[in-house]
Amino acid sequence: MNINFTLISQAMAFAIFIWFTVRFVWPPLMRAIENRQKTIAEGLAAGERGKRELELASQRSGDVVREARQRASDIIAQAEKRAAEIVDEAKVAAREEGGRILVGAKAEVEQEVFRAKEVLRQQVADLALAGAAKILRREVDEKAHAELLTSLKAEL
Repeated sequence: MNINFTLISQAMAFAIFIWFTVRFVWPPLMRAIENRQKTIAEGLAAGERGKRELELASQRSGDVVREARQRASDIIAQAEKRAAEIVDEAKVAAREEGGRILVGAKAEVEQEVFRAKEVLRQQVADLALAGAAKILRREVDEKAHAELLTSLKAEL
């Protein structure tokens, strides 16, 4: 066996192997590596975007919570204000109703006093008539003395 021939044939086999590898094996490996690098880069970018979005969402949720608390405090303040207004309105209405009741009671008392005076006048007139009848020892004609009784009532 000739060493030169072996060396040359091994060199040719190695060259064919390199050509075959560069031609058929290397491009798919490079594509796979590039795809993997691209996927990793996209994953890292997505992770960064997710991190930023998480920070933004955290800020937005904090803003929403603060706004909700502010709204709640505003609503509570309005409710307290309205409650105070309702109490004041009820006080005013109660005072007005009390005034009306007082006026009505005064009018009713005045009417009762007037009725009592009328009854008292009638009783005094009846007593005066009875006294006059006893004094005169005779019967008094009511029709004849009605005018006298009316003037007596008016004086009393």
